[in-house]
Amino acid sequence: MTPESMRDGGSSSGGEPPLSGGAQRHPRPTRRGLLLGVGLAGLGGALAGCSTAAVPYDANEAGVVPGADAGAMPTSGAMSSPGGGMSSPGAMASTSAPAAAAPAAAAPTKSAKLTGTVLGAASEIPVGGGKIYTAAKVVVTQPSRGQYRAFSAVCTHVGCIMSEVANGTIDCPCHGGQFKITTGAVVAGPPPSPLPKKQIKVVNGMVVLL
Repeated sequence: MTPESMRDGGSSSGGEPPLSGGAQRHPRPTRRGLLLGVGLAGLGGALAGCSTAAVPYDANEAGVVPGADAGAMPTSGAMSSPGGGMSSPGAMASTSAPAAAAPAAAAPTKSAKLTGTVLGAASEIPVGGGKIYTAAKVVVTQPSRGQYRAFSAVCTHVGCIMSEVANGTIDCPCHGGQFKITTGAVVAGPPPSPLPKKQIKVVNGMVVLL
């Protein structure tokens, strides 16, 4: 047997038997392949340990945006409302609606306001007679209790002022003219017309010329 045949025989006898059908044998792992596998496994572990949080586009390798104040970024646990700390549900529930306004106190009743010229007290006018108010040129009579009448105190004859109320008449001192205390109509004398009526009102016991 030749040396070539011995090498061939030795290699074929000492190694794995040849596969039938011409199939190739699986290559044995090499040292380079092992190192490459270890490196990929380490890289995968490193990637798995990295944070998956979103990083700003212009952040650096450390995940920080240049020029930004890292301390100013509030954490999720420190978020607060614009007006201060977020109130708790209990605090919100305790807030009550504004109390209804108290009803306004009733305005004090004002006494009747006197509009006009106050002549005097109604008690000064006798029942069945009257009183002459020379300054206002008015005569006020009370034919019966609580019923008041008022007339001009100027006589319709020549313009004299009345001087007396008696016996149911208003008397003029100039020419004897007399007028009824109930209507001011002429009773005696030369007066051509009755005394003009005046409007009065008794307010709080006072006679007021309107």
